[in-house]
Amino acid sequence: MSEIRTQVQFVDIDSDMAGQRIDNFLRNQLKALPKSMVYRIVRKGEVRVNKKRVKAEYKLQAGDIVRIPPVTLPATEEAPALSTKLNKVSELEHCILYEDEHVLILNKPSGTAVHGGSGLKFGAIEALRALRPDARFLELVHRIDRDTSGILLVAKKRSALRHLQAQFREKTVQKYYFALVMGEWKSSIRKVTAPLLKNEVNSIVRVNPNGKASETRFKIIEKLNNATLLQASPITGRTHQIRVHTQYTGHPIAWDDRYGDRRFDAFTGKVGLDRLFLHAANIKFIHPGTEKEMDISAPMENKLQRAIERLRVK
Repeated sequence: MSEIRTQVQFVDIDSDMAGQRIDNFLRNQLKALPKSMVYRIVRKGEVRVNKKRVKAEYKLQAGDIVRIPPVTLPATEEAPALSTKLNKVSELEHCILYEDEHVLILNKPSGTAVHGGSGLKFGAIEALRALRPDARFLELVHRIDRDTSGILLVAKKRSALRHLQAQFREKTVQKYYFALVMGEWKSSIRKVTAPLLKNEVNSIVRVNPNGKASETRFKIIEKLNNATLLQASPITGRTHQIRVHTQYTGHPIAWDDRYGDRRFDAFTGKVGLDRLFLHAANIKFIHPGTEKEMDISAPMENKLQRAIERLRVK
């Protein structure tokens, strides 16, 4: 396999880069270099910060000058640039709900993964990077399932990413989803606290006493014909949490290919539904730049709206 030798680099650390450990910074700068090699060049003193040796856990500060030594990297074929003319890519431009210098908020369509991988050529983040080629930084703040539509936060600065992820960790972000579930939901079920355990082989999540503590709060929006439209608010952020908690109560979400009920899918199919009816409809958080509360709503696609209208009890 052919190799390439890089040149020595000097990187000025600005406030947006500050706060990272030097090892994480280098792994981002030298993506093709094995992690063991990153630690080796730091340990041997080849990486200098302000002309001094540092340890791997050193946290960068604004104004630091990092010397990255020449390294030998495997020559890899560059993946072709993602074309902004692809329908799925260009359509995302119209799905942007809000954007400023700190954050971009997307109303992600159902069927679009948040990132590429596992056989997918690209996801929402790769498409956004293609649409914003001059953006120095675009990273997912959180994730939602591929078949779930709705609000997705993307940070445009590292400082914004840290700020927003801290809010998610501290559970101060309020998220509200719309879900169409089978049957008549009991008004007495206002929250589900069943612990969830994920099978790492097939990613199926089940209620299990040995699982992680999980809580979802529910509110009835409208009772429909053999169905209920719910507002679901996850307090914890477990994989497939809302989908498993609704299934656990005996009211699976329409068109859920993992936890659903085919009879309910067939019934809702008659009113034009053919996708998971789970939509991230609203989010409240503190803006990382202004420190003011943001309250963002994402409209449901027409297909979901029409299904609700056709299921209303006449």
